[in-house]
Amino acid sequence: MKLIVKVFPEITIKSRPVRKNFIRQLAKNIRVVLRELDPKLVVEGVWDNLTVVTRIEDTKIQREMIERLRCVPGITHFLQVDEYPLGDMDDLVTQCKQHFGHLLAGKMFAVRCKRAGRHTFTSMDVDRYVGSQLRQQCGAAGIELKTPDVEVRLEIRDKRVFIIHSQHQGIGGYPLGSLEQTLVLMSGGFDSTVAAYQMMRRGLMTHFCFFNLGGRAHELGVMEVAHFLWKKYGSSQRVLFISIPFEEVVGELLSKVDNSHMGVILKRMMLRAATQMADRLQIDALVTGEAISQVSSQTLPNLSVISAATDKLLLRPLLASHKQDIIDQANEIGTADFAKHMPEYCGVISVNPTTKAKPHRVAYEEQQFDMAVLERAVERAKLVSIDNVIDELGQDIEIEEVGQALAGQVIIDIRHPDAQEDQPLELEGIEVKALPFYALNSRFKELDPTRQYLLYCDKGVMSRLHAHHLLSEGHANVRVYRPS
Repeated sequence: MKLIVKVFPEITIKSRPVRKNFIRQLAKNIRVVLRELDPKLVVEGVWDNLTVVTRIEDTKIQREMIERLRCVPGITHFLQVDEYPLGDMDDLVTQCKQHFGHLLAGKMFAVRCKRAGRHTFTSMDVDRYVGSQLRQQCGAAGIELKTPDVEVRLEIRDKRVFIIHSQHQGIGGYPLGSLEQTLVLMSGGFDSTVAAYQMMRRGLMTHFCFFNLGGRAHELGVMEVAHFLWKKYGSSQRVLFISIPFEEVVGELLSKVDNSHMGVILKRMMLRAATQMADRLQIDALVTGEAISQVSSQTLPNLSVISAATDKLLLRPLLASHKQDIIDQANEIGTADFAKHMPEYCGVISVNPTTKAKPHRVAYEEQQFDMAVLERAVERAKLVSIDNVIDELGQDIEIEEVGQALAGQVIIDIRHPDAQEDQPLELEGIEVKALPFYALNSRFKELDPTRQYLLYCDKGVMSRLHAHHLLSEGHANVRVYRPS
């Protein structure tokens, strides 16, 4: 399989050295993302296109390669092609007929040719000649340039011809690793996950910072969605998942700060802690999912007061976004199901929260707060490489993995319903129950407690995460199913 990768248009207008660095970084990222599927993958090109070649013929692996490439920042789209040496016009007809002839009978079609290099003919010449010959030889109904039933697409570059089978859309943006790093404050909901995605798509390495207000289930849920985001969109770079214990901070707020200002001051404490972590990691910018007036702490006066708690650049990519637009994008990128079922722990609820916090009043309230509590929270922060968060979980609770299910055991397929439908798990003599990851924790208590349950997912990541949570909740009848 051969793919031609078209880079993000904004890259092509950069200066020559910058453009070259971006393309080199993109090529490196593609190799990292796909090397698990094909260690011998070839990625070439240094200017406006990259060529990806694999000798793997397994269609399942090829589909996985295409799906992964679609999520690599820096790619506008890519073409699946067959390559030939450039001959004459009749050779072009033969090549196009070989690939598209069986699709043209009785159909309206168009020929689309793009050309680069010095030739004795134009792209329009190719369109006309190849189109007329295909119409005569393949029994097509006719040529329709605006809304054809079939498009015959080809590119001619110097002495090579590329017959295009299909085009796959990418997410655009800049290659990860080509720009600076950010630290995103993650709650795991719609807003923070979309904000993190937008930073990653723009090419910024995005580390995840979670403030644990007292809910273990919430921490596990945020770990899960952070790992999902990284694995799908950012796995070419290694980043950190940081968990800061904020239970004591919440307790101090509840006992020392006026109810109306708790929300604003909690956000300021989070920014202070995140700033210290960013300083330690030499990160210059923080990211939040705040949007103007979505909640009481996000009015312009409150956002201004909150921002003053840090000297870091504070990025709010969703600032002017409507909530429904954020939800729609969460659905597009795959985080909506996580957000909808994210366990919540609200440690600070203001009965009458202020919408116009004043700096002097905030300063007065914070004078009552013992800042040593915040310092202890930062000192106790856990920093784990995002690809190791699941292994880290196993340090306090042993998670048993089995490679074969026994009679009487029930396998719970926790994959997304789309994956369950595309590749159903069927084992002779073994009961398989479909229960998606986002509904597992809430519905597990409905299952027969006398049965043994084996959690299954493609990579074993989500299954281990949920097994850890269920075991920590006291459900000893849970294992992980990892078939060899």
